[in-house]
Order: sequence, then structure tokens, then C-alpha cells
Amino acid sequence: MASSSGRATAAPGLEPGRPAVADSVEAAGRPPTPPWALVLLGALGAAVLAAACWTADHVHADPPLLAVARFLHLAALIVGLGSVLAVDWFAILWTLGRRGLEDVLRTACALQMPIWLGLAGLVLSGLFLRPDLASPLTLIKLGLVLAILFNGLYAHWLGQRLRHVHTRPVPRRLLIQSGIAATVSQGGWWGATAIGFVNSQS
Repeated sequence: MASSSGRATAAPGLEPGRPAVADSVEAAGRPPTPPWALVLLGALGAAVLAAACWTADHVHADPPLLAVARFLHLAALIVGLGSVLAVDWFAILWTLGRRGLEDVLRTACALQMPIWLGLAGLVLSGLFLRPDLASPLTLIKLGLVLAILFNGLYAHWLGQRLRHVHTRPVPRRLLIQSGIAATVSQGGWWGATAIGFVNSQS
């Protein structure tokens, strides 16, 4: 991981929008995920969420199972949201010139699995939490979960584009798209968390 000391003599790739060429070239040799596969994964994820909603309406958990589901729901939230915050924190450091783009991409790649596991854990444990599917807040939360899913796939696509950037600086269009993806991610996770908290109090 790049050091943040010595700002006057920053290492190559430390300035925002300036990836290290060596890392970019190495990543360029990796086959990218084809867009049709990302679309298929998005459709599959939406189908799984719909199936989870249908199942939740037919599952009646007893108190011990409900307690376990609440614990797993909280654990999944910590894993997922914590990983998202870590990635976005590195992205902020990159924009401030404290980290290189390769650090952000490496962190995002390493934390992809915890993020997706956290999201899957939230959906699966939510089956047993007796969600009120007639509540507008619950429907909004489901919409946010769907937005997180689609945005995560979009962020994966953006990450592939950023790994193949060889120009300096990174195109403004990619920077704007990355900022939008980060905003949607934070809004989705925190919005779903807030609604979950409100629902738990009712």
C-alpha cells in the first residue's frame, strides 16, 4: 500500500486521476466480465430478491429463529456496509492525493466478496424477520436493495474500465460516473439501514 508521507515528492500514481502504468498494464491482461454476463447477473439477482419476498410472506419464524435471524442480519450489515465504507474511504483519499488509483482498485477488488456476502446475508436473514410487504417503507427498502445490486454490478464494470486506463489524467467522464456510483452505493446502504431501524421500532 502506498505511503502518504512526503507529499512534495509523491510517487507515480499517487495523484488523483493518475493510475500507476505498471498496475494498469498488468490488469489489462485480465479478461473483463462481458456486459451480457453483468446483465444476466442483475436479472438473476432481481429474481432472487423477488423469490425472497414471496418466501418471506410464507415463513413464520419462532422466537429463537427470529433472534438468530436478527443477529445474522446485523452481522451481514456490518460486513457489507463496513466493506463499502472502506472502499469509499480509499476513493476519498485518492481524490485528496493521499493514495493512488491502484490502491483504490486493489481494495475494491479485495472487498468485493465481503460486500456481496453482506448483501446476500441481509436478503436471506431478512426472510425470517417478518417484513411487512404492504408497508411503503419496506417497499422503498426493497427498491434500495435492488439499486445496491444493480449499482454494484455497474461499479464492477467501471472498475474494469478504470483498470484499462493508460492516459493521464483519468477521463472526467469516468470520474463523474465513479462519483455517481459511490453516491448511489452510500445512499442505498444507509437508506436501507435507516428504514430497517425504523421498522424494527414499530
